Parts: sequence; C-alpha cells; structure tokens
Amino acid sequence: MAPESVARLLEEMREVVRRGIGRDLPYGVLSGEPERLRRAVITLLYEKKASRLIAFNALSYMPIELRGWPTKALHLGLIMIDPGYRAKGLSWVLYGLTCMLVFVRQGLRPLWISNVTQVPSIVGKVAESFVTAYPNPFHNSRRSFDHLCVAREIMRKHRNVFGVGPDAGFDEDHFVITNAYTGGSDNLKKSFTDAPKHRDDRANDLCRTQLNYDRGDDFLQVACFDQAAALRHLLREVPRNSLPGLLYRLAFILLGRVLLPVLHWLTPREPMGELRGRV
Repeated sequence: MAPESVARLLEEMREVVRRGIGRDLPYGVLSGEPERLRRAVITLLYEKKASRLIAFNALSYMPIELRGWPTKALHLGLIMIDPGYRAKGLSWVLYGLTCMLVFVRQGLRPLWISNVTQVPSIVGKVAESFVTAYPNPFHNSRRSFDHLCVAREIMRKHRNVFGVGPDAGFDEDHFVITNAYTGGSDNLKKSFTDAPKHRDDRANDLCRTQLNYDRGDDFLQVACFDQAAALRHLLREVPRNSLPGLLYRLAFILLGRVLLPVLHWLTPREPMGELRGRV
C-alpha cells in the first residue's frame, strides 16, 4: 500500500477505537510502526451506505519455534467494534473468517492461534470459535505440551504484540499473565464489573475466580486451528446465508494453494517451474 493509503487506514482504525473506548491505544499496528504493519493481517468491516469503517481485527504473525522447527502463530490481536454495531452478528467474521482464510492459504496445515484478554465475553467467544483453546470454560480442552511450548515462545519473544511489559509474570498452570497492563495496553484495563460479560456464566465465573482485576491480569488463550476446527467453524459459526459465498471463495483459494501444484507436478511433459499458483 502507498504511504498515504496506510495513513488513511490507520486513522480510520484509530477512530473506531476512539468511538469504542473513548481513548487511543498506542501499541501494535495502531502505533504505525512499519514492522508491525508488515506482520499484520487486518480484517475491515464497512457499513455500505455510509462507507464508514465500523469494525476491524488486527491480527499479527509471530515467528515461534515448535518441536525444534520454525513456524508462525497468529495472534488474534485487537478486535474493535463500533458501539452502534455490537451484538449484530459480526463476531464470526472478526474471529473465525480470517483464520479460516489463512488456514486454507497455507495449505490446510495446522495454524496456532493466540488471544490475550481479561474480558469474559471475548474469553467465551474464543472458546466457542476454537474448541482446542486453552483455557476453555466450555470444553474440557487439554493443556498439551504443544500448548505450553507455544505459550512460552509467545511470552518470551512477542509480549510487545499485545502490549504486555517485561515485568509481567506468567502462570503456566492457568495461562494467566499477571500485571499485564504495563506495556502500552494500559487503556484497556477494566474492572470485572465493567468488563462485558458472556451469555454463559461459565466464562464469567472463570474470569472472576482466576483473574485479579485490581492487579490487571489477562488470560493467554492458545488454540490449534486444524481441519476439524475449520469444519466445526463452517458448520456452527458461519450463518447459513453466508456459507455459499464463503465456500465459493475458499474453493478458489484451495485451487491455487493446493490443487494447482499437484496438477503441475503430475504433468510429465511440462517443466515444473513454480509450483505455487501465486506467490
């Protein structure tokens, strides 16, 4: 994008933040740092009639190491919705759609996802969207060794992605970041009373009993988005009237990322050349 377009995009996002919480947030992609923007995956939702940005999700790629191999995790990042459009059924786009597209683009390989929050409604929504998420108030998800390794890598290398300072602690048993609001995310700190609640009290109870809101604790949720999670998202989260259009787009992405390389490889009379449909 041209610098002017980037500046215009950032100002639109910052305006949504100001409408949402009444203050600015100087961390992550909103800081405008080029390196943050290069690693960002940004989902934008516009209101058609006014052509006005009403919601966004700024995800970030985080290089990590798992089982001795370099890989990447996708941090759900900052999700912000204009107050006038909350509870309008936008969450399936902001939480799951982008992860689904990234998952298909990388050839259906498992995608590790992280989320940092103290808001019960978001803890619950992430748990609903990603059944393998840990901590999880709704499913008896297991804290696997891979979950722990991913969490350790994120806390060791990428605290600045979600505005957590170096002095914050980490409880590995419960995946709780203690004293989290010291690295740029200060304006997001809430009391339990002010934090939006989930419709299922299990998410609210988990936050109330395991987080110290006076100190400023957060959950670090870690999930693996694989084929089973993708199928569950398509069948349970995507509205029925949106499913045909989504499947149509996923088919074309899959064609370019998976099927075309196979067809090229199986054609013996042509040199293989570049096996990817598009770089």
